[in-house]
Amino acid sequence: MSERPNTPLLDTVRQPADLKYLSDEDLRKLADELRAEMIWTVSQTGGHFGAGLGVVELTVALHSVFDTPRDKLVWDVSHQCYPHKILTGRREQMLTIRQKDGLSGFTKRSESPFDPFGAAHSSTSISAALGFAVARDLGGDCDTGHGDAIAVIGDGAMSGGMAFEAMNNAGHLGKRMIVILNDNEMSIAPPTGAMSSYLSRLYAGAPFQELKAAAKGAVSLLPEPFQEGARRAKELLKSATVGGTLFEELGFSYVGPIDGHDMESLLAVLRTVKVRADGPILIHAITKKGKGYAEHRADRGHATAKFDIATGEQKKAPSNAPSYTKVFAQSLIAEAVDDPKVVAVTAAMPDGTGLDLFAERFPTRCFDVGIAEQHAVTFCAGMAAGGLKPFAAIYSTFLQRGYDQVVHDVAIQRLPVRFAIDRAGLVGADGCTHAGSYDVGYLANLPGFVVMAASDEAELRHMVRTALEIYDRPSAFRFPRGEGVGVELPERGQALEIGKGRMIAEGNRVAILNFGARLKEVQEAAESLSQKGVTPTVADARFAKPLDQEMILQLARHHEALITVEEGAVGGFGSHVAQLLAERGVFDTGLKYRSMVLPDIFIDQASPADMYAVAGMNAEDIEAKVLRTLGVEVMEKRA
Repeated sequence: MSERPNTPLLDTVRQPADLKYLSDEDLRKLADELRAEMIWTVSQTGGHFGAGLGVVELTVALHSVFDTPRDKLVWDVSHQCYPHKILTGRREQMLTIRQKDGLSGFTKRSESPFDPFGAAHSSTSISAALGFAVARDLGGDCDTGHGDAIAVIGDGAMSGGMAFEAMNNAGHLGKRMIVILNDNEMSIAPPTGAMSSYLSRLYAGAPFQELKAAAKGAVSLLPEPFQEGARRAKELLKSATVGGTLFEELGFSYVGPIDGHDMESLLAVLRTVKVRADGPILIHAITKKGKGYAEHRADRGHATAKFDIATGEQKKAPSNAPSYTKVFAQSLIAEAVDDPKVVAVTAAMPDGTGLDLFAERFPTRCFDVGIAEQHAVTFCAGMAAGGLKPFAAIYSTFLQRGYDQVVHDVAIQRLPVRFAIDRAGLVGADGCTHAGSYDVGYLANLPGFVVMAASDEAELRHMVRTALEIYDRPSAFRFPRGEGVGVELPERGQALEIGKGRMIAEGNRVAILNFGARLKEVQEAAESLSQKGVTPTVADARFAKPLDQEMILQLARHHEALITVEEGAVGGFGSHVAQLLAERGVFDTGLKYRSMVLPDIFIDQASPADMYAVAGMNAEDIEAKVLRTLGVEVMEKRA
């Protein structure tokens, strides 16, 4: 275990107000200690630390200059919030981050008054900060007074259309607010699109040393109205790069670019802006993701398991089965070899969705559109209408951002877009903000949609092939995060009959109808029940839409009880089954029907097993549900 670093200055900081007593030189030293503390902490816990390492100096400068929590500091996505948490009274809790009953890996309103807005999805910070600015000016926050509103947004998040919607509105309203563009040219995936190119051009024209020197003049980088009376302004103007035409056209005053790791520059600019800004202003800071430790890693330390600081080696348990994501990617590649019309789209998550493997093999047929799920969906719809066979590989939680496009641009037009929905169900350390709890509910209610869920990695391979062969309507197949269950994989997937489930085991009295990756837990519960004299019938639905009506009705008519199990919220598969049973009058026969779904709560971060325990959906919970449902009969048999 690595030794905790020596941090004499950081040890004096209990809250941001303590920074007010430090000199500028001490603030620079504090940033060094904060970076060392953060590296040590994440080495013990794992987590997202590349973005945080890139904003250490910025975090110190912001909390030194502004008066949080009176001033509202909103971190976009908030992967970069670890240094912020350390400085805001949560240092000793950092060893619990992303763990059960511990700190969230993101900002969270219920966790601290220094987290005025919770964030875990991208491109929301400017909208939220503008909301705080308007609330301030209309007297909405009487308790904390009239503070500033500051949004810190990365260059990757700026590719999200919501950021520009917010900037357009902010420029129109003209409210005093500050947006800090943290430009590290390295979001989760390499930045894509015209915005990335535009930002690069803003600081490509002058040597960085000159920009650094110019920034030390602080106000020399400010737009013209603020340059009056600036120290050394006349001498420094010739070496300063003042750009940002796009942002200025949106109504923002533009400052930058400045060196986001130069404490002197940051403090000078922030102090000047705090005193003199009277409308929306954007500060463009150039940083390095992973600064001081992981800047040379391919992912710059975006996400990591526990690791050895000296070697960087991550402490991961050996895998006995391939991940679902890898099985999806390999299956799609196999289909694309034979079919040149297969194309794939990701929204800034090529590694996370496995499409980095697809892109290596088919670079002209794989598209990373940036953090732009709405565009990704309609882009796929256009390609489908044009005769291609698009697969949109998007996490369940992120597909929510493109739901209107799924309805209007895909479903209504019956376009054969295939949605590969990764991270279905509960995902563990990222917590409720990344849970894939709702996709079955929001897709299975759309006319004409085919909705599938893989119970193991072999089924996933079959579902990739099945989706490929659906040519007259949209389809989706969902699969969880992490490793498969270790079943034997077929070399190629075989198309499933649409709307047909499969029988797993014949039993009596009670039937358990599984949908998705809880099948292993269902089988464990069935085995335990059989030892208690109850031998359930087990079936795998495969499809939530269309339902296998024949199989479901047979199960209902030949068993005392029917229990459905799914990794999703109420309103999904079980609700569709209940509707079928009600319409066919099956409940009139005395059938005991129960539906096991995720509870009506947001479940905080923990291991997936712990989260499913909270949800009451592990094997022992399924067993207990069966026994409770059979009730008196079981008690009589025991007697």
